[in-house]
Formats: sequence, C-alpha cells, structure tokens
Amino acid sequence: MTTLLILAALLILLLSGVPIAFALAALGMVLLWLADLSPLMIPQGLYSAMDSFVLLAVPLFLLMSNVLLKGGVGRDLFNGVQSWVGHWPGGLAVATIISCAIFSSISGSSVTTAATIGTVAIPEMARRGYNRRFVLGLLAAGGTLGILIPPSIPMIIYGVITEESIVDLFLAGIGPGLFLVLLFITFAIAFSYFGKAFTPLPKASASERVRSTVRALPTFVLGLCIIGGLYLGIFTPTEAAAIGFALALLLTVVVLRTLSWTQLKEAVMESMRTTVTIFLILAGAKIFGKAITLYRIPQDISNAITTHVSEPALFVLIVCLVLLLMGLFLEALSMLLIMVPVLYPSLAALGIDAIWFGIMFVVMIECALITPPVGLNLFVIQAVAKAPIEDVVWGVWPFVLIMLFTILMIYVVPDIALYVPFKLKL
Repeated sequence: MTTLLILAALLILLLSGVPIAFALAALGMVLLWLADLSPLMIPQGLYSAMDSFVLLAVPLFLLMSNVLLKGGVGRDLFNGVQSWVGHWPGGLAVATIISCAIFSSISGSSVTTAATIGTVAIPEMARRGYNRRFVLGLLAAGGTLGILIPPSIPMIIYGVITEESIVDLFLAGIGPGLFLVLLFITFAIAFSYFGKAFTPLPKASASERVRSTVRALPTFVLGLCIIGGLYLGIFTPTEAAAIGFALALLLTVVVLRTLSWTQLKEAVMESMRTTVTIFLILAGAKIFGKAITLYRIPQDISNAITTHVSEPALFVLIVCLVLLLMGLFLEALSMLLIMVPVLYPSLAALGIDAIWFGIMFVVMIECALITPPVGLNLFVIQAVAKAPIEDVVWGVWPFVLIMLFTILMIYVVPDIALYVPFKLKL
C-alpha cells in the first residue's frame, strides 16, 4: 500500500508540471521526514550524487558534442558519406543514417546528433523529393543512435547507478547499434525504392569522393580514437571524454577553422545548462532513492517480482510495456533514474545479465525519445525542419517498430549485445 501511495504521489507531482528533479527531491524529503530520519541525509545524498569521477564524463561529452555542433562538423561528415552511397536507391537516406551512427560514436548525445545531421540532411533530402514525413521520422530516429552507440550519457548514468562497468556497457552497445543501423538502412532503401518518391543522385567521381572523404576524415579519426581507446583500455570513459573534447577543439579551431570564439562561448553555456539540469535530476533521484530504499520499496518490489514472475522473458516483456507507457510522459533520463534502482535488484534472481539489461533498457528509452507527447527528438527535428509536429510523429512510427524488433532480437540472440565486451576482448 505504501508503495502505491508513493508512486501515486510521484505521478501527481509529474502530471501537475513539477520539474522531475524537484518532484523527486521533494517527495524524498517528505518521506524521510515522515520516517523521522535525520535531515542530514539530504545534504549527504546531494554530495554523494555529485562526488563521482565517472560523472565528469557527462559535461565533457556535452562540451565535445556542442563544439562539434557549432563547428559544423556534420556537413563535412554527411558530404563524405554521401559521396560513397548517395547514388544508391535512397542513397541520401542511407547517408543520413550512417552519418548519425558515426556522429553518435563521437558525441554521446541524441539531441546533438539529430540537430547536427538534421540541419544538413533535411534540406538536401527535400530537394531530392523524399517523402517529408519519412525524412523527419528518419532524422528523429537516427538521432536516437546517440544514446546507444558508445559513448553514451545514459549508459554512464546507468553504470553509476548499478556500479557496473561503463566500458563494458559502451562495448555492449556496439553490436545492437550496428544492428539497428542495418535495419534502418534496409527500411530506408526499401521505402525509397518501392515508393520511388525521390530523385537519384549521380554517382560521385573518384576525385569528388577523395575530396569529400579527406574533408570528413578528421571526424572519422576522432570517433576511432574514442572507441579504440576505450576498447583497448588505454583510457577510462572520463579520460575519453576529456580527450574527445580536446580533439574536438583541435578539429574545429585548428584543422577546419569553423569555430569562432562566440560559438565556443555558446557551446560552453549550452553544455553548462544541460549539465546542471542532469545533475539536478541526479541529486533529486539520489534523495528519492535513499528514501525508498529505507522504506524497503525496491526490496519489496524485487521480492514480488521474483515470487510472481519466474520467467525472464515475462519480466522483460513487463519492463518493456512499462517503459513504453512511461515514455509517453517522461523523458529518457527520468525513466532511467526512477526505474533502474527499483528493477536492478531483481536481475540476479532471474539470471539476467545486468550489462545486457542495460542495453535493452537504453533501446527502450530510445523509443521514449521519439514517442509523443514528450519525445525530445521530435521537437528537435520539428525546430530544425520548421515542420508541424504531426508530420514528425507520423514519420517515426516505422522506426519505433524497428526498435521493438531489435529488442526481440537482442533477447533471442543475447550475443548481439554481449559478444563484443565479453568474447571479443583483446
């Protein structure tokens, strides 16, 4: 009964428009007060939420992605990929997906990926006669690759909450990320070929390919440095973020010379605002998490699950349905911070690998990024394309179904996620 009352109170606060950080913190403080526990637990919880070397990666990855966004790296990347695949059926759509995947391996941010590639790809695809709703849906869904293909800010948060290896989480995201890219490309080619609603591009000449590839090469190298360094154990995720930020500055200021001092200041300010938002939510979640733990709510839920749900498949199905429902009302980070502390204790009893579950969870919150009414990527693409939100919403539904199919395949073939971190290590 206590659990239902707490969940109802949280839902009422969220539906009434209280920001998620303050809703979690306020409810946590009330619960601690009702239990007559020391108020010193509140500042201690706030401090412990921030006192993490790993969390330094969050502002650094945000800085890196915003520097790349302001530096116009997306155009060179898109043109480089387009020179190789642009003449295929749906070639611009394929170039868009591949560009999103490559930029995702650098930025760790879905919003930045959608905005960066969308700014370049949407006008180009519109000129070539691609279906407008398809284009908008493709960019919104392609942007979600930013939280699946490493590095990934949600994976960092998941690793901090569960104390699982963030490097293993990053590596586990590679297989599902590439699998999802392949499915997106297959759908894009089929849709473009059978719909015939596009004007094919002529095949680029060898000199055009060389010129475009050379221009985009530093971006490729930046992505390889981050992923390669993590995979080989050369540096930690936090060090990878710092190195990535330094390389992003080098690329945009020295090599490409596309980043002005004003743009750098804008990138720093936007990164600061986003970091403060994330850390406030983390602090609120820490207080709320401490309170519900003292009330033994995660333990009670875990016991209830293990008592009534004995099959991992049923557990995963229930979690997916709950996340789909929550995704209609909450953004990705809030779902992660509310659900993971409650669900994580049940994994061991059901024999579910925590790294595998983290990847499944991230794919599901990818869906939350593109489902109305609060899907963040929907509004990013709407703003970039200056299009009605209805067009973006209608365009993303095929990609939501593809993501759900990906969840099914990850369950049937767990090695899609687990092969790289546990069987391919050097």
